[in-house]
Amino acid sequence: MLVTNRKDVDKYYKALVAKDEQFIGIFYVGVKTTGIFCIATCRARKPKPENVEFYTEARELLQNGYRPCKVCKPTEHAHQPPPEVLAALQLVKENPKQKIQDYHFREQGLAPEKIRRWFKKHHGITFQAYQRMTRINTAFQELKTGKNVTDSAFDSGYESLSGFGYTFKKLLGNSPDEIKDQTIILMTRLTTPLGPMYACATPQGICLLEFTDRRMLETEFRDLQKRLNATILAGENDHLLQLKTEVAEYFAGTRKTFTVPLNAPGTAFQQKVWHVLHDIPYGETCSYQGQAEKLDMPKAVRAVASANGHNRISIIIPCHRVIGKNNQLTGYGGGLERKKWLLDHERKHALSQPE
Repeated sequence: MLVTNRKDVDKYYKALVAKDEQFIGIFYVGVKTTGIFCIATCRARKPKPENVEFYTEARELLQNGYRPCKVCKPTEHAHQPPPEVLAALQLVKENPKQKIQDYHFREQGLAPEKIRRWFKKHHGITFQAYQRMTRINTAFQELKTGKNVTDSAFDSGYESLSGFGYTFKKLLGNSPDEIKDQTIILMTRLTTPLGPMYACATPQGICLLEFTDRRMLETEFRDLQKRLNATILAGENDHLLQLKTEVAEYFAGTRKTFTVPLNAPGTAFQQKVWHVLHDIPYGETCSYQGQAEKLDMPKAVRAVASANGHNRISIIIPCHRVIGKNNQLTGYGGGLERKKWLLDHERKHALSQPE
């Protein structure tokens, strides 16, 4: 749909100039002087306000003769890894104990420099660090099942026990001989129409799902590790693979409920609030006052709002379905534009056939 509301047009133009990630998927901008369209975070030179028009769907710009920008590639998922990075990740996945060198990538026709640049920008760590996390996680799982330290070290590509022990302790906080009660939280990245998200899981279930630009995300990571007495490492397990499938189905409009197991540590009060959140039906909303009343605590509105704010598993524990008493959109860690998009998305698909 062409955006004609002047207030929205002004807001979207400011977001375009600021390259605001919270508007990824909220709008697409067509540049009338070039016939090209982009997403909010495009790095290309910004056009003048009178030379742009905003749409809510990429297909509408294609229908109106616009071509996708070669810089931001708006027809792909926002921040979708390029083919070279996907191939590199697959190579690591297929060889979790091997240290993949530049020449391995070149043998596959991949450019290691491009892979390193993209990974550092979008993950905040180097590709080498990601590989180390993967190898140490593989070793950790083997040690937990009784494999001896020496075999695990050399099988993981380390040339000495001291090097293996140093890296292991640096990442996990304990030496390989001290991991009896150690827990690992695995973290992966997934793409959505509203921008990239981080997802974390323990063997018990999903413990975090947040947009990568969420405020205070680093604080959430630290609190999660403290509460679970665990260390976050890059990797995937069955829960994360199931999550990726279910989240993709949700954004496609074919899934209304989630079945992936959750592991959401919190206080007894937070657990009660999150349980009420979880019970808000798809396509519907509830006020903070309504939540408090369902808890038989009608005066605890502020405490309920605070507990909502500490929810780490967005979309699945749907804090986006909570609105102000006056039906106005209120605080959401992923940004109010995303909150509006999610509510509109659910209302649009609420009456469709069940899964």
